[in-house]
Amino acid sequence: MELEPYVGEPDVARLIAQIKGEPVDRVPHLEALVDDQRVEKILGRYAGNTLAIGGDPAKGVEEATGRPMHGNDYVEFNQAIGQDALIVECFWTPFKKRTPGGTLVPITDRSVKTREDWEKVVLPGDEDIEDRLRYVREYKEAVKGTRQGITLGGACIFQTLYEFTIGMTDFMMMCYEQRDFVEEMLEVSTDYSEKLVAAGVAEGIDFFFFADDYAWKNGLFIPPKLFKEIWFPRAERIIAPAVNAGIPVIFHSDGKIDDTIEWLIDIGIEGITPMDPYAIDYRDYKKRFGDRLCLFGNIDVEFPLVHGTPEDVDRDVKEHAEVLKPGGRWVAGSSHSITNFIPHENFIALINAYHRYGLY
Repeated sequence: MELEPYVGEPDVARLIAQIKGEPVDRVPHLEALVDDQRVEKILGRYAGNTLAIGGDPAKGVEEATGRPMHGNDYVEFNQAIGQDALIVECFWTPFKKRTPGGTLVPITDRSVKTREDWEKVVLPGDEDIEDRLRYVREYKEAVKGTRQGITLGGACIFQTLYEFTIGMTDFMMMCYEQRDFVEEMLEVSTDYSEKLVAAGVAEGIDFFFFADDYAWKNGLFIPPKLFKEIWFPRAERIIAPAVNAGIPVIFHSDGKIDDTIEWLIDIGIEGITPMDPYAIDYRDYKKRFGDRLCLFGNIDVEFPLVHGTPEDVDRDVKEHAEVLKPGGRWVAGSSHSITNFIPHENFIALINAYHRYGLY
């Protein structure tokens, strides 16, 4: 199975127009991550995954080694599949600690349990922001002569704490028992992320891909009222530089996020991804939110992508298109990412189906 010719070259203007509900020639598609083996099969050479070479930051701080995919490789990959934008990863707040030998390393062992532990943490600084901006500049150079765009993807202020800095159970208990402490840590992440987004806007990003997992298939990790109080004012600050500049912001969280959709809209979010199929009925979301939000994703990684056939993939994309394409505000994509577990022929079938059923 091979990639079929498609209509319309990669163009970030198409993606932005679809986010805003304006007419486009075809449905855009966007993946936060395509794993290295899938990229290699497309390019015919190793180039890493679409977030990194020599590591996988989507899997966590400890995997965020090496550098992003080279800009020219990313542009070529997007050209091959018809994707409109390159993502510079900035998922995790770069909290660090010193080893006994004095080396600074990312905190990945969930070892911050007390204020005494927190006081030993080396907090993010301007050098961490510059580490991300240099790749924004590289990507801006790489897309010259094309219509492809650039985004920063990240600002996981909540997830950084529960997944790597503190640990899930301890962090959730802290939200109740030591709320001031939790908010102090969130505030550090917020300050860093707000400065990073502002700097990215100044460098010319085309949109901002805000990501922070705060839910699972049955709902939010903590009660909506508490979550709204500790997270949403900070989220609004983080995205404000983009919103104020008229740059679209889309938001990623897995899980059932129904309780927060209206709040996301209120702070300026214009799209949500990936519409986790274990928690979200895309038909319901199209009816309820399709006139106010751009809906991304929902093609289930498990089935049809991992365990189905190319025919299953084609059928599933067609069914999604019949519901989500009318009226616009749909960006095609998987329910999470294109992993190496997905057979290559299914990935090819997915891309071909996007282009086959996405034409307006």
